[in-house]
Amino acid sequence: MKYLRGRVSESGRLSLPAEFRKAVGLERGGNVVIALDEGEIRIRTIHQTVARAQALARKLFADKPEVSVDNFLAERRRDWGEE
Repeated sequence: MKYLRGRVSESGRLSLPAEFRKAVGLERGGNVVIALDEGEIRIRTIHQTVARAQALARKLFADKPEVSVDNFLAERRRDWGEE
């Protein structure tokens, strides 16, 4: 793990070091997800957040092949058709 010193301005702005931005693919900026977790601020790219969610879903539903986006959408379509 690498640590660098930073500063938060009075307006709340934080500049991320170029080395860190490059390491996560934010050289030219981009959207991030910011989480507060037990007093720690965690910053993740959208790509990292989606990848974590996908990995968690694969783990949770590994033994349930009937659980899929296609099955979910098919069920929703059936529900909409019944209205």
